[in-house]
Amino acid sequence: MSAATTPPPARAARSGGWFTFVFMAPFLLYVSAFLILPTLMLLATAFLGKHGLTLHYVRSLGQGQTVVAFRNSIELSALAAFVGLVIGGLTAYFVLLPGMPRGLRSLVTTFGAVAANFAGVPLAFAFIATLGSLGIITVWLKLIGINLYGSGFTLYSLPGLVLVYAYFQIPLMVIVITPALEALRREWREAAENLGASAWDYWRHVGLPILLPSLLSAYILLFGNAFSAYATPYALTSGIVALVPVAISNVLSGNVMVSQQTGAALALGMIGVMVVVMGIYALIARRVGRWVKR
Repeated sequence: MSAATTPPPARAARSGGWFTFVFMAPFLLYVSAFLILPTLMLLATAFLGKHGLTLHYVRSLGQGQTVVAFRNSIELSALAAFVGLVIGGLTAYFVLLPGMPRGLRSLVTTFGAVAANFAGVPLAFAFIATLGSLGIITVWLKLIGINLYGSGFTLYSLPGLVLVYAYFQIPLMVIVITPALEALRREWREAAENLGASAWDYWRHVGLPILLPSLLSAYILLFGNAFSAYATPYALTSGIVALVPVAISNVLSGNVMVSQQTGAALALGMIGVMVVVMGIYALIARRVGRWVKR
């Protein structure tokens, strides 16, 4: 009786495949609409000219000004991601220490969720009003004999942008790394201490190897977040610092030159940079995985 009511394995496999397709269809449509199709449109726009296929717009990526924009964007993103990784990681670690007040974690998490999304023109205006040439802190420091801009600092440069980016990179790092830090069991540290390991030995042989994949993933996320930022650097520097997102805006809606093909080529260059970064991450993550298994 049970054998008669039991569906054949082939029919069960087909029904399971249909259920999987039904539940995966919205995700596939979303990926196709917002990732695959835009990428294909960028490819078509970058390699198609008035007279058919052309490499003219892609070759423009080798021009001096474009190379400078890509170099500045990569340096800015790498530095801002590193600052966010270090300060955000340490902040999350100290917040999760056992002796900290109960409400501190909720306060930091809430502020992090707000600050991580506070960017663009409001953030640029806030820093101009605070650390600009006539900002509040700048004026206060002048009153006590400290001249920031006289000593070489300027908010409208790569170091100034790193400082501004840190405002939303550090909270984002706190949010991302907190679950990984919570996954570290107290028993592991107690076992290491019972075996005579110091705090440095624990973090070197236990803590950091476990956290390293999460740290690498967080760094890639922070790098991409800084690499694609547009409104904040544009509002802050008005194009003084050459960056790829600002260059794309200039060629798409500028008064001097309007070229959708050049903008598409620059966007493809940004995709290429992220592909290279993700490839490096995959190689490092694979080696880290082998090292941890040892």
